[in-house]
Amino acid sequence: MTTAVELRDLFRVYSTPEGDAAALQGLSLDVGERELVAILGPSGSGKTTLLRAVAGLDRPSAGRIRVFGIDLGGLAARQLGAYRAELLGYADQHYGAMLASELPARSLVALQLALRGTRRRERLARADALLERVGLLDRREARPDELSGGEQQRVAVCAALAHKPKLLLADEPTGELDAVNARLLFELLGELAREEGTTMLLVSHDPASAEVADRVVTIRDGRVAGEAVRARGGESEAIVVGRGGWLRLPEEYLRRAGIRSRATARLERDEIVVRTAEPTAAETGDARPGIEPPRLRPVVAEVRGLTKTYRGRPALTALDASFRGGRLCAVTGTSGSGKTTLLHLLAGLELPSEGDVLVEGIALSSLDREGRAGLRAARVAFVGQEPGLTPFLSARENVELGLALHGSSSATAQQAQETLGAVGLTERAPQRVSRLSSGERERVAIARALVRRCPLILVDEPTSRLDEANALSVAALLARLARETGAAVVCATHDPLLIEQADDELALGTPLAGGLDRADQRAIVSLE
Repeated sequence: MTTAVELRDLFRVYSTPEGDAAALQGLSLDVGERELVAILGPSGSGKTTLLRAVAGLDRPSAGRIRVFGIDLGGLAARQLGAYRAELLGYADQHYGAMLASELPARSLVALQLALRGTRRRERLARADALLERVGLLDRREARPDELSGGEQQRVAVCAALAHKPKLLLADEPTGELDAVNARLLFELLGELAREEGTTMLLVSHDPASAEVADRVVTIRDGRVAGEAVRARGGESEAIVVGRGGWLRLPEEYLRRAGIRSRATARLERDEIVVRTAEPTAAETGDARPGIEPPRLRPVVAEVRGLTKTYRGRPALTALDASFRGGRLCAVTGTSGSGKTTLLHLLAGLELPSEGDVLVEGIALSSLDREGRAGLRAARVAFVGQEPGLTPFLSARENVELGLALHGSSSATAQQAQETLGAVGLTERAPQRVSRLSSGERERVAIARALVRRCPLILVDEPTSRLDEANALSVAALLARLARETGAAVVCATHDPLLIEQADDELALGTPLAGGLDRADQRAIVSLE
C-alpha cells in the first residue's frame, strides 16, 4: 500500500509564561493511501493538534510530515494554502466558524466548488446530493442561524466533502449529534471516502467511529498508545509498549477499576493483572453511612404551554415541564428537536412565542431585557455549546472572572482551583485557555458555571467533546452538585453516560420534513 501520510517523531510544544505544554511528544504514524483511520484518545491527548499539523495550520516544534510525497516543513505560507485548497477537506470541530452566516446551506456546501470554477449546475447538484444523504435536503435554503447545532455540523461535513478531496481530516464531526445521526454520519463518511478513493483521518472520542475505520489508533499524552486493525473474522487489538517498557492503559479502564494514584501488578501465568492499591474508606476514616433517599425539593423552573416558532417553523409546541431543585434533568431528543431552544428560553435569552417560562416563580415574559439579565446574573448559570472563555487568561483566571463579573466579593483563587479540580483540571489550571484542548475548555466553562452555586444551572451538550472517562466524571459531578447544593441542573444531551446519571429525563419530539412533530414531548419521567 502506498503511504499517503507519513509522520515521524512529531513534537509540538507550546511555550507560555505559565510554562511549557507539550501537545505531541514524539508521535510517529503512517497512513496508507485510501485508508480510513480513526484516531481516538482522551481530551487533551493531542488529537486536534495532530490534525492541524497535517493540515499545515500548525507547524510542529520538531519532526517531519509528508503528505502524498509533499514535505510540509519545506512549504511557504502560500504553498501551504494551495496544498489545503487542492488536496484537503477539513471538517473542524468548531463548525460554526466554517459557515458564513449570510449563506444558505446549499451555497455553503457548494462554496469550495464555486471557488474552483465548477459550473453552477454541477456544484448545486453535488451539494443537493450530499445534503440529501445527511437528511437536510429540505433545509438547503436555511441559513446557519436557522439550523440546530447538529444540523450545522452536518452542513460543515458536507462542505468538507464537496470537492472530493484526496485527504479528509475530520475533527469530532459528530460531537453535537445524537447517537442515531452520529452513526449515520459516520457511515456516510466511510461510504463516500471509499467510493471516491479518499484517505481519511477521523478524530473522535466516539467508539462508533471505529466501525467505519480500517484501523483505529489511540493517542495518549501526545504519543500513539495503541492500535486496532479491522480484519476478517474480527479485530486484532494492541497496546503500544514504548521505549523503556512504559505502558499507557486507557484512563476509562483505570477509573472503572477504582485506580487513581496507586496500583499493584503481578504476573499470573502468562498474564499481567493490575489492581487498585488505593486505601479503603475504612482505612482512611472516610466511611460514610448509606445514601439517604433524596427529599422532594421545590420547583425551581417550569414551562407552561411553551411554544417557540422561528420564521413560521415550530421549534417547540405546547410543552409543559417542571424542574425541581436537587435533581439533574437530561433533556434528550434528536438533532433539531428543540433542546438548545428550551435552554435559551429557560435562561431568558429568548422569549416564547406562546406560553410561560417561570424561574423561582418569576415569569420571564414580565421582565424587560435588563430585568432578565439581572435574573440570569443572580439565579441562572448557563454553559452554551461554545465555551465563550477569554483565551489569554488562564483556566483559573477564567473561573475567577466569572465569579467577579457576577458580583461575588468573596471570589478566591482557592474556590476556582477546587472547582477546576472537581472537573479534572487541577494540573491545567495555570495554563492559558488558548493552549487547552476543546474538551478541556468545555470543562473550564462548566467549572465557571458551577462555582457560582446558582439555583438553576443550564448546560448544553456538556460532554459532546469529552472522552468516555471525562464524560462520566462530568456527568457524575453534575448529578452530585444538584443533590448537594439543591440546584436544578438541566442538561441538553444525547450522551447515554449523562442520561444514566440523571434523575429525570425530558424527551423532546423528532424533527420531520416540513415541521416538527411534538407528539413525543412529555413531562419529566423519573429514572429512579
